[in-house]
Amino acid sequence: MKRDLPLVSLASRGAATIDFHAWRTALATLVASLGWIGAWYASTLMVMVRTWANSETFAHGFVVAPIALWLVWRLRSDVAVLQPRPDWRALPLIALAGAVWLGAKLGAVNVLAQMALISMSIATVFAVLGPAVTRALLFPLGFLFFCVPVGDFLLPTLMEHTANFTVAALRATGVPVYREGLQLVIPTGRWSIVEACSGVRYLIASLMVGTLFAYLNYRSLWRRWVFVGVSIVVPIVANWIRAYMIVMLGHLTNNRLAVGVDHVIYGWVFFGIVMLLMFWIGSKWREYPPADQTTPPPVQAASATTAARPTRFVAAAAALMAVTIVWPLADLRADAALSTQPVSIALGPISGWDAASGAGSTSQRPAFEPRFELPSATLHEHFERGRTDVGLFVAYYRDQRFDRKLVSSENRLVTSLDPVWNVVRTGSVDVTIEGREHAVPTTALQTRDGKLLVALQFYWIDGAVTSSDAVAKASMAWARLRGRGDDSAAIVVYAHASTIADAQAELQAFVRDAWPSIATALVQSRDRR
Repeated sequence: MKRDLPLVSLASRGAATIDFHAWRTALATLVASLGWIGAWYASTLMVMVRTWANSETFAHGFVVAPIALWLVWRLRSDVAVLQPRPDWRALPLIALAGAVWLGAKLGAVNVLAQMALISMSIATVFAVLGPAVTRALLFPLGFLFFCVPVGDFLLPTLMEHTANFTVAALRATGVPVYREGLQLVIPTGRWSIVEACSGVRYLIASLMVGTLFAYLNYRSLWRRWVFVGVSIVVPIVANWIRAYMIVMLGHLTNNRLAVGVDHVIYGWVFFGIVMLLMFWIGSKWREYPPADQTTPPPVQAASATTAARPTRFVAAAAALMAVTIVWPLADLRADAALSTQPVSIALGPISGWDAASGAGSTSQRPAFEPRFELPSATLHEHFERGRTDVGLFVAYYRDQRFDRKLVSSENRLVTSLDPVWNVVRTGSVDVTIEGREHAVPTTALQTRDGKLLVALQFYWIDGAVTSSDAVAKASMAWARLRGRGDDSAAIVVYAHASTIADAQAELQAFVRDAWPSIATALVQSRDRR
C-alpha cells in the first residue's frame, strides 16, 4: 500500500508529499545496479583504492565518498519530494562510458578508466532516478570525481615553475645561485627540486576542500567559481614561497634547520596556515539564504498520478545491467589473448658497429641505467664505431597490469634523486626509422663534474613505432582489442659526448643503422609468446 505523508519541513511551501513506495523501489534498484557495476568493474575500483593507500598525494580519496553521501543527506528534504522515474536516455551515456572504460583498460590508462567508471555510476543514478533527482544531486555526484587519483602529469611543470621562482627569489634577496636543471647550488649547499617540492599534493587537497567550501558557503555561481580559482592559484604560489623559505632557512642557519624531516614539517605547517587564512578571508563573503527561505522550492512534488510503476524500475535495471556487462566481457576476451610466457631478447649484429665489452662505463664515464618498473625482459648493450660509444637499452613488456606497464610516470630515464645524473635540458630530434622521420624526444643529462650524456626514447607497439605516450597507449589498446596481445617495448639510445649536438648526430646514425636488427629482435620476441 502506498503512503503519501506530508513532509513537515516543507509544509510551509505547499502540500509536498513523499511517495515512500516509489522511493523504496527506486533505491533498491539503484543499490542493485551500483552493486552490479561494482562487481564487474572491481579491478578498476581496487586500483583506485591501492593508489589512495600507497600515495600521500591521493590519500584524500578515502573521504570523498563519505563526504558525497553526507552532501546527499543534507539534501534529503528537497530530494524526497521529487518523483523518481527511470529515464532511458541515460543508457547511451552509460554505453559511452563503458566504451571509454574498455579503451582505457586495454591501453592501461588507469585515470581515464577510473573517470569512466565514475561517469558510469553517475549516469546510473540518472537512469534509475531520472533527471529531476539527478539535477538536485548534481554537486554530490560530481564531487565523486575527486576519487580519481589524477594530477601526476602536472609534476614536471610544477617542479619547473617552483625552481624558476626559487632561483628568482634567491637572487632578488642577494643569494647567489647556480642552477643545473632542477639542482640549485648556493654558497651553503646544494638543493634539489624533487617531486615533493612540486606542490601537487597541496594543489589537489586545496582544490577539493576549496570546491566543497565554495558549494557550502556561496549561492551565486560566480562566487563559487572565483573561490575555486583562488583555491588553485593560492597553493601554487604558497608552494613557491614555501620552497624559497625552506632554502633560505637552511642557508641562514648553515643547514641546521629546514633539512630532513624538518623540511616536510615546515612545509605542511606553512601550507596549513595559508589554507586557514584563505578560508577565513573567503568566509567574509559568505552568502546566507534569505530569512524566509531556508531551502530552494521543490522541482516536482510526488503524486499518485506521476508515480512510476515498479516494472519500469525492473526494466531499467535489466537494460542497465545488459549495457554495462558488455565491456568487462570484452576485456576478459582481450585478456585471454595475452601471453604469460617468459620473454627473451636476442639482438643480432649491427652493420658498421662493434659490440663493446663490459657495461660501457669507465672511470671517465659513469654508468647509466634507465629506470623502468618491472619489465618482462631487458636488454642493455653498448656499441662502438671508431671513437663513438653508444648505449642501447630495451625494456620489453608483456601481460601488463596497473603496477607494471610500458607507458607510466614511474618509467623514466633518471629519478629526481639520482645520485649521479641530473636532467639539464629536454628537446627533440628527427630520427629516421624504417624510412620515416620521427620527432623523438631527447634528454640531456649531466653529472656534477660536467660529464654529458644525451638520450633519446621511443616506443615499439606490435611492430609500429611512435614517440608519443598517447599514441602508444591507443595503439596498445587497438592491438589488444584485435586479440594481438600487449607486447611492446621502450627503446632508449644514449651517447656520451662533449656537446649535445655531437651526441644527437651519433644517435641519429646509430638508430638508422641499428633499427633493422632491433626490429627483428622485437618481432622474434613477440612471435615466441
